[in-house]
Amino acid sequence: MKVTSLQINNFRCVKNASLVFDGHSLVVGGNNVGKSTICEALDLVLGADRLNRFPPVDEYDFYNGQYLDENDEPIPITIDLVLSDLSDELRDKIAPHVEFWNAAERRTLDRDELAAADNAQICVQLRAQAIYNAEEDEFEAHTYFLHSPDSIDGELKKVGRGIKRLFGFLYLRTIRTGNRALSLERGSLLDVILRTTNTRAGLWESTLQRLAELNPPIDEGAADLRDILQDIEQRLGEYIPMQGGARKTQLHVSSLTREHLRKTLAFFLKTGEGQSSVPFQRSGTGTLNTLVLALLSYIADIKDGGFIFAMEEPEIALPPHTQRRVANYLLTKSAQCFVTSHSPYVIEMFKPEQIQIIKNAGEGEIEATRVSLESGLKAKTYKQNLRRSYAEAMLSKGVIVGEGITEQFVISHIAQRMELEDMSLQPLDLAGVTVMAADGDTDLLPLGKFLAFLDIPAFAFYDHNPRFTELQLQEIDQQYELVERIGYDSMESLLVDRISLDTQWTFLSLCLLNNDELNAENKFGIPQDRPTDQRVKHLTKGYLKRTKGEGGAVLLLECCTMAQVPHEITNFLTNVYQHFAVAVDPNPIEDADEQDAVCFL
Repeated sequence: MKVTSLQINNFRCVKNASLVFDGHSLVVGGNNVGKSTICEALDLVLGADRLNRFPPVDEYDFYNGQYLDENDEPIPITIDLVLSDLSDELRDKIAPHVEFWNAAERRTLDRDELAAADNAQICVQLRAQAIYNAEEDEFEAHTYFLHSPDSIDGELKKVGRGIKRLFGFLYLRTIRTGNRALSLERGSLLDVILRTTNTRAGLWESTLQRLAELNPPIDEGAADLRDILQDIEQRLGEYIPMQGGARKTQLHVSSLTREHLRKTLAFFLKTGEGQSSVPFQRSGTGTLNTLVLALLSYIADIKDGGFIFAMEEPEIALPPHTQRRVANYLLTKSAQCFVTSHSPYVIEMFKPEQIQIIKNAGEGEIEATRVSLESGLKAKTYKQNLRRSYAEAMLSKGVIVGEGITEQFVISHIAQRMELEDMSLQPLDLAGVTVMAADGDTDLLPLGKFLAFLDIPAFAFYDHNPRFTELQLQEIDQQYELVERIGYDSMESLLVDRISLDTQWTFLSLCLLNNDELNAENKFGIPQDRPTDQRVKHLTKGYLKRTKGEGGAVLLLECCTMAQVPHEITNFLTNVYQHFAVAVDPNPIEDADEQDAVCFL
């Protein structure tokens, strides 16, 4: 089974969102854009135990906390979902509600359209609706079949818990160390395993019987306590007939009901040789997450891949190699998975077309953009740079693209210095801006198209290249919000030409004094005494070229004042900062007493 379409209205931070899926999906985006809301929406529709909570939703599950309009009429949460690739068992049980789905047009088909339709898929449309009931002063939620032809008066039929279990939906939230995952409470992973394997049959009865044998009255060995209980019995006899001579009052450790057992039984772990077992809550987060994943793998094997799985941030407390194993397991063992992540190690496990970037378009409108290489970006380039830079770029609110590694180092360094000198500038990190290096000038255009397709503002800084035609330069300009094309063949040439010779010699002298591995063998031939001006330039440029990947240009810039930094760099960054400028309150409260009064009110 697979989720094909999802429509969310008035749920949490989402006023409206229309999403389509084609198999596995990795949902990425900034904080508070709606990634978790998508998973929660799926759970609201498909989760077998989600709607059994009381209340199933609360005030804060409604968009902006508004569940009543200006006329005190309820504003519902509505989540519509299309489920395709139905199992034979599910299809038989919900036969009256089955429809046909046109994947190309993303819509259901009428019966008279089936003959002419290609690749029509059997599907079922579901709706979860939550609403405030003023009469009961409670929030209610139910899941319905949208197609209910035999319903009376057009009322939608509810989806029962038994049917929901056939959906095979599992949801693992970010906080995975609680009882919902590892206890035996209803809906926990252990409960799912016991229910799926039918192990629960007779479990509680046999356990209760065994515990009863180990649960003698604790007052047997306490004479004072026994006297008190006998006195209570005598007083009870004044109001209630007490038949027989046997004791009527006793104290036991527990009441030994099923629900008490569910809450009491705990998973114990032995985390090291020679150590005693401890409750799972006492283990480290990484161990707990790994344990949860082990249980999930068990469920996956039981269901033989016939389940839909949603998981938030599998990278939490797990090393990179485990993150990759988790992602690979979900991709290979589940019928469909929905994963949210900020980890490049997780992102790299998904194909580009499986990645959806979620953005808030304003006023609760959520947009999703599927990653694509159709812009001309080479698959090899994408794979080689995904973990290092592209994954971060896809999570960014803006990207500065330098032609190479030197440009990346220089721009990052100067940006930090500008932020220290001018506190009014919003730091690029806080603005969500990534500084990355392209693989040479030939990748500038396809990378720009790639970022433009994802609707991520991009800014390019690159060298003069006589091979570029005017048409190519125009194409580059069109893909970037801002372009700085320096009149030099390299960043090194720009720095050597613009920075004073005195500063360059200071830089070279420091390099000689540091006596690092490169200079130890005097590979650059830096003399003790200052040579000719031309020689100084030659030595500086050579050193910068040889130390591209080690930040040699940054060492040179550290010897400069900000006034000595080439204006091409500072002007470019100034324009970038203006793009991400933080709005300033036009009427700030300057009077301290007035400010205190406002805060008090």
